[in-house]
Amino acid sequence: MAAIGECSLPAPWRPVSLTHVEYLAGDFSGQLLAYLSLCPIFIIVGFVTLIIFKRELHTISFLGGLAFNEGVNWLIKNIIREPRPCEEAHSTVTTKYGMPSSHSQFMWFFSVYSFLFLYLRMHQTNNARFLDLLWRHVLSICLVTVAFLVSYSRVYLLYHTWSQVLYGGVAGSIMAIAWFVFTQEILTPLFPRIAAWPASEFFLIRDTSLIPNILWFEYTVTRAEARNRQRKLGTKLQ
Repeated sequence: MAAIGECSLPAPWRPVSLTHVEYLAGDFSGQLLAYLSLCPIFIIVGFVTLIIFKRELHTISFLGGLAFNEGVNWLIKNIIREPRPCEEAHSTVTTKYGMPSSHSQFMWFFSVYSFLFLYLRMHQTNNARFLDLLWRHVLSICLVTVAFLVSYSRVYLLYHTWSQVLYGGVAGSIMAIAWFVFTQEILTPLFPRIAAWPASEFFLIRDTSLIPNILWFEYTVTRAEARNRQRKLGTKLQ
């Protein structure tokens, strides 16, 4: 148990507001939207996990684009300095400026970049089979839906105005297109050279740009290798 003297501190306590989202008590829709507005955090965690286990250059570039997009958002906010609506409604916010919405800009960057990746980079993969096209269409609809719901949640929960969310979405979409072009035209030709660096080889960083459907490639290679090892093991046991 803490001593009495330890409980009286000279400075006030401050929360870690990165995942701090408030909603009206008893508002079930607000609660769902509050959890949904944490999607950027989940996406970042997913990217870090994917990079740790896959170590693929395009994934690293995608995350770099998201980080650059956040930096641009911070810069625009501190240039425009438009306050958030209903500042008194929330006890804790990460920044006092709201134009443009960082959540909206993040989600639309992620969605538009993923859309371009699915239809422009992966188009060279298969022969446009029905199921291949179907899952791309379904995934694209899901991406746009989640981006819209996260943007809407920021207005519903009184963190942003519609204009702040709209401009955030426009900024994120433009940034996604620009970063996709930059990655495809500038970075991708450099990936084989970067993957050959000693540091890249030490950290097992790889380039899969020439493999259109990496999921199918890894599945077939892993299955073939497992069968090959199983045959060798069976030969030794005989």
